[in-house]
Amino acid sequence: MATHTTKVKQHKPKSVQTRIVDGTLIFLLLIIFLICAYPVWFVLVASVSNPTVVNSGKLLLLPEGFHLQGYISTLTDSRIITGYRNTIIYTVAGTLVGLFCCLTAGYSLSRRDLLGRGFIMAYMVFTTFFSGGMIATYIIVKNLGLLNTRTVMVLLGSVSVFNIIMARTFFQSTIPTELQDAAFIDGCSNTRFFVSFALPLSKAIIAVLALYLAVGYWNSYFNGLLYLTDRNLYPLQLFVREMLLLSSTSDVADGDMQGQMNQLTSVIKSAVIVISTAPIMCLYPFMQKYFVKGVMVGSLKG
Repeated sequence: MATHTTKVKQHKPKSVQTRIVDGTLIFLLLIIFLICAYPVWFVLVASVSNPTVVNSGKLLLLPEGFHLQGYISTLTDSRIITGYRNTIIYTVAGTLVGLFCCLTAGYSLSRRDLLGRGFIMAYMVFTTFFSGGMIATYIIVKNLGLLNTRTVMVLLGSVSVFNIIMARTFFQSTIPTELQDAAFIDGCSNTRFFVSFALPLSKAIIAVLALYLAVGYWNSYFNGLLYLTDRNLYPLQLFVREMLLLSSTSDVADGDMQGQMNQLTSVIKSAVIVISTAPIMCLYPFMQKYFVKGVMVGSLKG
């Protein structure tokens, strides 16, 4: 009669040294997390706290009182609505253009049969170390007639050599060569293979590039500062910068009104920061899985 024995896996208890090391690492990571998270929490708490408490420096962890005057003053400003509309346009359009350029360039450079692949890659890497500079870029933008247009805000920043290298590395390490050979034997073209096979298998790198591009466009203000003079085209960050500067240097004739404005300055600053950063921060929880996977792909090979 056959007897079957079930083997029960017994976990070896951790040694004292291992527990000390694990505890130390957890403690250090917790400290790092608190250092990174506290400024964000403080700004959020300060935006809804009593302005008097915020200005006195007594605010630490929990909100004191509950005041929405900072949000009311910010959201009733027409500049915020205009800035939001423009920034959403620039972010969505720029991210789509950037994804198209980076993914197509990355896939092309990942193909071993691309003529002059090494030279093209070396030339692109060269541009990361040497460029014409801000003046040359401004002259080109002006000669192309892109000053004071939405197009300049979309095109500038859409292509990054770093993003192209990430896409190329992903395609090289993820898309099997055998899959390409089998598809080409069946008569599949490069374009068809890229659209039907490569892109569906590249959700991770698409999420990573989309997040990088979206954050870059959302936080961008320097391009608008250089190339835009029409206030109707200003991105949100330019209006945020303007509001922060004006709230710090407001000149009111009435002494009582000046005192009230000074009290509200810190609260308005916190509210403006929360309003301008909240939308892009909400993307992280939904894209974290693909983001981590996409960043790590290609880092280890075995």
